Amino acid sequence: MGARILYVEDNEDNVYMLSRRLRRKGYEVLVADDGAKGVEMAGTDVPALILMDLSLPVLDGWEATRRLKGAPETRQIPIIALSAHAMEGDRESALAAGCDDYDTKPVEFERLLGKIEAQLARGDEA
Repeated sequence: MGARILYVEDNEDNVYMLSRRLRRKGYEVLVADDGAKGVEMAGTDVPALILMDLSLPVLDGWEATRRLKGAPETRQIPIIALSAHAMEGDRESALAAGCDDYDTKPVEFERLLGKIEAQLARGDEA
């Protein structure tokens, strides 16, 4: 089994499509359907990487990322923000919140896979 990825996403269609494709590539995929659960699961399940939707119920992706990057036990986990809001400044806002990379939805799978592999490789070097 490949690296464990925590996918924080509240849209069931997105979860179904992306988690299926990642599993076919050999990744273990855990899913949290809101930001608060994502923060909790990151602390207990220790994923190698987090895919973080920014528009989430309970706790949005920006705040969830700030909490994860502010906690010693989760700050080293790379986070890739996923957003359907491809507005100017969104990428910068996500990176300012602590995300390590940013991608837009709908997800272009090969591009996202490249970003996932790059972040995991950086983690292996650390």
